[in-house]
Amino acid sequence: MRFASTRVRGFTLIEVMVVVAIIAILAAIALPAYSDYVKRANLVDATNQLTAFRAQMEQYYQDARTYQTNGTAFTSPCDATSGAVYTTTMSKWTFKCTNLTKTTYTIEADGVGIMAAWKFTINQNNAQATTAADTGWTISTSKFCMNRSCS
Repeated sequence: MRFASTRVRGFTLIEVMVVVAIIAILAAIALPAYSDYVKRANLVDATNQLTAFRAQMEQYYQDARTYQTNGTAFTSPCDATSGAVYTTTMSKWTFKCTNLTKTTYTIEADGVGIMAAWKFTINQNNAQATTAADTGWTISTSKFCMNRSCS
């Protein structure tokens, strides 16, 4: 009597569990790194837009000799009545003018959504500051912080 050889195809439960464990370990390492990467990219967006807006304010000052709208043909990039400037198309930052006088201004970038803990400021003297940040990130009153150690 001959027994037919049966060949079992497929994976055992142990093999599947090992693969799932490896994927879980890789995800645990990759997701926090990716999250930091996304935040750093959004930080660059805010600081670039603050710097560009400051340049617009300085160009306006060269023409009007004031940062406020003064009734001339020129209109200040900062609206003196509402203080609102604009919101980015990606909806990660809201920009507004504060402390707006003839000779001074401060532009604030407030984070929205996943960036809600962040706040940057810049003024007419190009004094840059990170006034609020996520837990574990550094706050600086003298520059924009773009990484955890602000170096």
